[in-house]
Amino acid sequence: MHLRFSLASLVMLCAALGSVAQSSAAPACPDLRLVPAPRECSAVASITVGDSGVSLAYEKNPDDEFAASDLEETLKSRGMARTQHDAPIVRLEHADTGVAKALLERHHLAFDPAMHDEGYIIVPDDSRGLAIIAESPSGIFYGVQTVKQLLRGSGKSAVLLAPTLRDWPAMPHRGISDDWSRGPLPNMEFLKREIRTLAAYKINTFSPYFEHTFAYSSSPVAAFPGGAMTPDEAREMVAYAAQYHITIIPEQESFGHLHHVLKFEEYSPLGETPHGSVLAPGDPATLPLISSWFADLAKVFPGPYAHIGADETFELGLGRTRDEVQQKGLNTVYLDFLTRIHSTLAPYHKQLLFWGDIAVKSPDLVGTLPKDMIAVPWRYDAEPDFTQLILPFTKAGLQTWVATGVNNWNRVYPNNNEALGNIRAFVRDGQKLGATGLLNTIWNDDGEGIFDENWFGVLFGAAASWQPGESSEQTFTASYGQVFHNDATGKIDEAQRQLMAAHAVLRKAGLDDVQDSYFWLDPFSPQGLQVSAKLLPVASEMRLDAERAITLLAEARAAARLENRTLENPDALDAMELGARRIDFIGLKFQEAAECASIYSQAQALAGDKTRWDEVSEMLETIGSNNGKMQDIRDGYSQLGQLFSEAWLRDNRPYWLANNQARYDRAAQLWIGRGEQWQQVINRWWETHTLAPASEVGLPEPAK
Repeated sequence: MHLRFSLASLVMLCAALGSVAQSSAAPACPDLRLVPAPRECSAVASITVGDSGVSLAYEKNPDDEFAASDLEETLKSRGMARTQHDAPIVRLEHADTGVAKALLERHHLAFDPAMHDEGYIIVPDDSRGLAIIAESPSGIFYGVQTVKQLLRGSGKSAVLLAPTLRDWPAMPHRGISDDWSRGPLPNMEFLKREIRTLAAYKINTFSPYFEHTFAYSSSPVAAFPGGAMTPDEAREMVAYAAQYHITIIPEQESFGHLHHVLKFEEYSPLGETPHGSVLAPGDPATLPLISSWFADLAKVFPGPYAHIGADETFELGLGRTRDEVQQKGLNTVYLDFLTRIHSTLAPYHKQLLFWGDIAVKSPDLVGTLPKDMIAVPWRYDAEPDFTQLILPFTKAGLQTWVATGVNNWNRVYPNNNEALGNIRAFVRDGQKLGATGLLNTIWNDDGEGIFDENWFGVLFGAAASWQPGESSEQTFTASYGQVFHNDATGKIDEAQRQLMAAHAVLRKAGLDDVQDSYFWLDPFSPQGLQVSAKLLPVASEMRLDAERAITLLAEARAAARLENRTLENPDALDAMELGARRIDFIGLKFQEAAECASIYSQAQALAGDKTRWDEVSEMLETIGSNNGKMQDIRDGYSQLGQLFSEAWLRDNRPYWLANNQARYDRAAQLWIGRGEQWQQVINRWWETHTLAPASEVGLPEPAK
């Protein structure tokens, strides 16, 4: 028998085959590198996109249209939007449609009850693409987020991976708590990017943390102009987040952490101590003040939850409540006030979250709290077991969420060794003991935080709270660069490992990892000399780790340009490089400061030998001249200050930046002044060929 094909038929056949060609390089399920990792996966096909692009099919309703538009944006950014009518198709199918039922039957798959709210199924669709099937709009949306990660490469070289998988979350509430009260306050452009990015990794809860940075109509004094979110901005944020299936939970501190309110004379009388940080529970004006705050919040945050904070009430019992605390006990007074806050806020019909650090100290009293409150125990170290922080609340019948930390506070760059260990174990124990949520925390204690440095820890929290059981740090790290930055080289993953190594080096040396305090510390001060003694033996290793990270980032960028591939989330890469350069500078500063003292000591030893005077002059120039060591330190502060300012303004409003920029300027001025003073040392040498003692020229004696 002879088959006859027209030329047109052959062309169409070849195009169709090309658009859906099964790649022999399709990864196995364990090698998909998805964040979060899917719960079940049985096979993976690979569809070569080529010139045809990818087409979408979906029902005409607002939820599916939004999910499809979100996917369409990724297709466009990767050069993969449909260009031909026979392009492979991604279908968004609700489980009750005939198409969905037929696909599920063909693949022998079904929805379990646990999958109803947010679960989804992805299956290949007759080798023409794939289908996302779900029982809810959230499930469709989260399936789309997974498909965005299944798009590999860009343009003509792009591939669409088509797995067969079922996926649903281990924890229904997966979120972050973002500190907006100690420095950084995001601008609306960044805030929207933050929400989009969180949703892309299936985070569904966002909790902004307020002490004094919401513009309350009832108490406007504490909100500094330009340094507070307005009600209109809050409404805009809520509406934007709702499209991405994210619930906003406002947190307003309602007991402790209120110094920036209580420092004002209008509110100081409500404090436990004058101009202090903790409200006095017995003052008759405290509950009306708290109620007024939450009344304002309820008008713009319609979600079912609110967070009252109530952590670290260290001043309680030290002032006006001293007698009551002595009579009843500290924890009784504390828990009684939480109960009264609960009653006061009842008219706003919110389920209240509270930090569990104080209540956990009296597990026998926890049961007195209203049963509809949600306890949020927190601990941020990488400990082996967190059971004892969780059990008092779950035993008392309280819904419990766990709070981990990205370990960014007071650090030049987050300590991800500590963050990943903390998140892995705390979420594991939370799931085991019935915790229903995660709040992964970002704190900006010293006001220097750059959010774009935190994505590594934020995404691991997203993975750990979606995935059941104990999540793998190694698997996540090996997936991060591919998933978050579209980096197929593995170099961004390795850069993160290098920065983790830099933290570990300082820990081994007996220092508190890469702290901001080391960045600002004067190495010639008494404290600086103490730190220098521990840091110098490991400074070279730490610097090489940081410099290797910088090199790896440059290599990843170069590889992407060579392959005509766009690295995604470039602001996070810039922030990562800033962190690496600040770590490197810490090492340089302490090294060169010690070298100044050592070189001057050598110069003093040679000053009496006329035949060595040229060497002495050169030594003095090396310490401080146009290209001296003092000028190196000056340059570090001034150049890094510029990079820091640029990173800050990408993410945040100008509010608070001046406080940080002043530190860079002051540090640069210190070393400018030292350089100018050093010229006098050089001039004196030229005139008298004598050198004063080190202490008289501003240098410490060299280490023995």
